[in-house]
Amino acid sequence: MWARNSRSLLLATALLAGCAVGPDFVRPDAPKEQGYLPAAEQPGRLEAIGQTQQLDTQALLAADWWRLFGSPQLDAMVATAIADNPGVQGAQAVLRQSQDNLRAGHGVFFPQVGLALGATRERATPARLGLNGPGGIFNLFTLGATISYALDIFGGERRAVEGLSASVDLQRYVLLGTDLTLTGNVVNTAIAREAYAEQMAVLQEVIAIQQEQLSITRTRADAGTVPYSAVESLRGSVATTRAAMAALAQHRDQASHALSLLMGQATSQASPPEFALDQLHLPADLPLSLPSQLVRQRPDILAAEAQLHVANADVGVATAALFPVFSIDGGYGAESNALGDLGKTQSKFWSSGVTADWPVFQGGSAWFGRKAVQEAYMRVLSDYRQTVLAAFAQVADTLKALQYDAEGLAAQEEAMHAAQAGLKLTRANYASGLAGYLDVLASDQQYQQSRLAYVQALAQRYQDTVALYVALGGGWWNAPSRGDGAMAGGTGTQP
Repeated sequence: MWARNSRSLLLATALLAGCAVGPDFVRPDAPKEQGYLPAAEQPGRLEAIGQTQQLDTQALLAADWWRLFGSPQLDAMVATAIADNPGVQGAQAVLRQSQDNLRAGHGVFFPQVGLALGATRERATPARLGLNGPGGIFNLFTLGATISYALDIFGGERRAVEGLSASVDLQRYVLLGTDLTLTGNVVNTAIAREAYAEQMAVLQEVIAIQQEQLSITRTRADAGTVPYSAVESLRGSVATTRAAMAALAQHRDQASHALSLLMGQATSQASPPEFALDQLHLPADLPLSLPSQLVRQRPDILAAEAQLHVANADVGVATAALFPVFSIDGGYGAESNALGDLGKTQSKFWSSGVTADWPVFQGGSAWFGRKAVQEAYMRVLSDYRQTVLAAFAQVADTLKALQYDAEGLAAQEEAMHAAQAGLKLTRANYASGLAGYLDVLASDQQYQQSRLAYVQALAQRYQDTVALYVALGGGWWNAPSRGDGAMAGGTGTQP
């Protein structure tokens, strides 16, 4: 009979539990903007001498975008960082934790069954029953099972599990964002380190030129043909250049240590592999997602959206708390003074029923608690909008930076070629006796300084190209699942 009654109650519950109170989550609408900049400011072809880039809204954003730079050393550093970075490993653990919490949350939709076995020895007093006489000492053995099932009529539990599911999405996008930030930092730091190393090589040549100028000027000063102040001026120039060399060496070593940290390695281990900037290939076709696409692919925007989903589910949970909670409870077992009598019919007992819990008055705590949760939702909605605006601004900044990089690199390359041509003419004039050797050294120093500026401009253009891939979301939706909820390399689906 208990089983028959329970089946009837469960059927009634299934009929009642067709909806959940509270608002259903609706994704924020995609923006209608067609670009990140006014149409007149939108860059098209980004041209520098020998290095032209073209923005294309139809181009595929590769998940392994760093491979487009064509450097095996760079690829190896990124692979090591993704595998060994502690920050990524921590984000993976948090994702697994949220997935386990979701699985645990689903347990409320199943009957809760418990078994109990008890053996006690006690003395009962007749006085508690209003009788006279001495109390008796006896043994009591109990064997039983209990079952309960929460009737989620108003959907509070379903909203709670919905929030746990959204939390899994949140942690998945946090992991994707961690991956994206990590790969961007590895590539940018590696480019910066090689730029510092190349600038040091140029400065070493400048120092050699300055020392040669200093030696010639000192000889001429000793002969009385130039004032000795010229010697002191050149000594100061040499010292200044050496100070700049020391600063560059410090920056190079810091970048190398940062790479070790990003790759999950101790700085005492071997330094990350090196490469030359001119070995990198500057991607010619740059993808450019529309704003409506960006909000569906940037991990930070998707994480903010998932957080909004969590807040929306919390409103449903708080709303359900205003209504009564129903549950089906039942028990079956045996109780006897002798262990051997537990199997007898007269020792059996059972119970079944439905309970309802509805706190009628709590001083308004449930009502105002719901209002507080609704305000929390509005705050998260504001955070989402701020995240979207910040993402658009980042893309706009990167597009303008690429435009100015192309212009600046073209100018620096022209200046370097002009200085190189001037050096050749000065050397020709020196060979024909029309210029002095100091003129050659001065022209050579000007050429080396133009090389320094060119290296800086080239590195900046590489780094701003990296910034565009990062600002657009890194292409993770074009990668297959790697088993931890994130993506890595290949073809996948966009959310």
